[in-house]
Amino acid sequence: MNNKRFYKVLIFFSFVLIMSINAQEKYGISNDFHSNNRNNLRDQMPENSISILFSSPTRKRSNDVYYHYHPDPNYYYLTGWREPHSILLIFKNYMRDSLGNYNEILFVRDKDPYDEKWNGKRMGVKGAKKLGFDRVFDKNTFSAMNFNFKSFDKILLNKFLTDVEDIISDESDLFDLQIQLKSKINFQNEFNPEVFKWYNLILNVSDDEIDKLKNQLLFYSKRNKYLSNDKIIQNFISINTDEFKKETNRKKNYFIPDFNFDFELLKKFLTNQREIKTEEEIELIRTAVKISSIGQYEVMKAAKPGMSEREIQGLHQYIYKRYGSAHEGYPSIVGAGENSCVLHYISNDKTDIKNQLILMDLGAEYRGYTADVTRTIPVSGKFTFEQKQIYEIVYDAQEAGIEIAKKGNSFSQIYQATKKVAIEGLMNLGILKKPEDIRTYFPHGVAHHIGLDVHDPGNYGLLSENMVITVEPGIYIPEGSDCDPKWWSIGIRIEDDILITEDGNENLSKYAPRELNLIEKTMKLDSALDNFILPKIKN
Repeated sequence: MNNKRFYKVLIFFSFVLIMSINAQEKYGISNDFHSNNRNNLRDQMPENSISILFSSPTRKRSNDVYYHYHPDPNYYYLTGWREPHSILLIFKNYMRDSLGNYNEILFVRDKDPYDEKWNGKRMGVKGAKKLGFDRVFDKNTFSAMNFNFKSFDKILLNKFLTDVEDIISDESDLFDLQIQLKSKINFQNEFNPEVFKWYNLILNVSDDEIDKLKNQLLFYSKRNKYLSNDKIIQNFISINTDEFKKETNRKKNYFIPDFNFDFELLKKFLTNQREIKTEEEIELIRTAVKISSIGQYEVMKAAKPGMSEREIQGLHQYIYKRYGSAHEGYPSIVGAGENSCVLHYISNDKTDIKNQLILMDLGAEYRGYTADVTRTIPVSGKFTFEQKQIYEIVYDAQEAGIEIAKKGNSFSQIYQATKKVAIEGLMNLGILKKPEDIRTYFPHGVAHHIGLDVHDPGNYGLLSENMVITVEPGIYIPEGSDCDPKWWSIGIRIEDDILITEDGNENLSKYAPRELNLIEKTMKLDSALDNFILPKIKN
C-alpha cells in the first residue's frame, strides 16, 4: 500500500471512529435528563416532604459469585447512578447548611483502590458530583447526618427490601443504610405498607363508598394473611355501615397509628413521569428495538431443524452484543412446539426442535432501555396449513390492535379490538365453542409500556404522544385442549414495539418480518452463520 492510499484509509477510519463517538454521545442520556426528572418529581411532591430512594441490592448467584449488577430503574432515572450501596434524598423545599441552600443529597461509595483492583473502578464522590449534584457525600457519613425527619409532613418511600445481603466488612452497605434510615424515621419492623395503605383508605372513605371498600377488603382478606389477621381491618369489615358513618374521629377510635411516611405516593409520581418518554429516551429505545429486530431477522435466516432452543437464544444474544447491547432486558423466551404454549417459558433447553414452530420473545437492553419483540416462525422454513390458520388470526388481531394504538384511545380498546378478531377466527375454525371462553386460548393482555423496565410503569389510561408500548396478541393451544388434536402444540405470539405519535403511531420493530409470506421468504435467504461450524464434542 503506497503512502497516499494509506493516509486515505487512515482518514476514512478516523472519520468512522469520530462518527461512532458522536453517535454514542447523541444516544447517551444527559445529566439534564436526570436533573429534570428530579425537578419533575419535586413538583409533584406535597409541601414539606422528602423522597428517599435506595439503589438496588447486589445479587448473589451462589457461594461467592454475584450476578452482574443492575441498577434500580427508578434510581437510575433520577440520578444516572449505576453503582450499588447508595441512597438519594430529594427535598420538596430548600434546606440550608453552612454551604448554603440545597434540595437534594446523594450518598455513594467513595473510591477504594483495593476493592477496585478486584471489582473495577468506582466513580466515587468526585465522580458523582459530575452528574450534577452539589451535595454528594460518602455513604459512611449517612448514619451521622442529623436530620429531624419528624419535621416533615410526608416521607415518601418505596417498600424496604427484605432480601438484602449484609456485607460484614462494610458498615454502611445497603443493608445498614436501610437499618439506619428506619431508625431515623422511627420505622417499626412490624409496619406493613400494604396494610397501612388500607388504613388510609378507611380513614378517608366517603359515606357512599363504605360498602364498596368493605367488600374489597373482604375479597382481599381471603388472599392476604396480613389483612385477615389485622384487627383494624377486620373490625372495619364487620362494623355496621350506619354506625361507621357516625364516627367523628376514625383515627382515634380505630387506633390507627400516626406515621408520616408514605409508600404509595412516590410510586404514583414516578409512574406519572415514566409513562411518557423524552426524546432522549425514545432514541435509546429505538436503538434497542432495532438491535432486537435485526436479531429476529438474522435468526430467521439462520434457524435450522437441527438446532436447539438454547442455540436459537444464543444467536439472538450474540447479535445483541455485536451491536453493543450488554444484556437482555428480561429472560429470553425461546419455546418450540408445546413449549410455545407456556407464556413465560425461560428454560430454553429443548434440544430437538425438528420442524416445529418456535416462539422467540426477546429484547436487547441498550444503555438501560429495553425492547420487547416477539416473532413465531416454523423451524422448517414453511408453515403447515394449521399453523397458517392460527398465524393469520394472530396477525389480523395485531393489525387491529396497532390500528387502535393512537393518541386518545385506551389500552382497553386495543385489547377489545384484538380479542374480537381472535374470537371470530377461533370460532370459525371450530376451536372455540363459546365466545366467553376466549381466555382459554387468548389468555393475556396485549399491550404494556416499555422503557427502563420491560413492563414499564404506567397508569394504563388513555394513550398519549411519546408513550412506547407493545401490541402483542397471542393464541396458545396446548396439548390436551378441547379441540381437534391437529391444533395442539401451536403457540403463536407476534409482538411489536409501538411509539405513539401526535397523528398516529410508528412501529419501531417493523424491520423484523411479521407477515407470513415474508417470514418464509426470509428463511430461504443465506445466513452469515451457515458456514460457522464448530468441532464436535463427545458427551
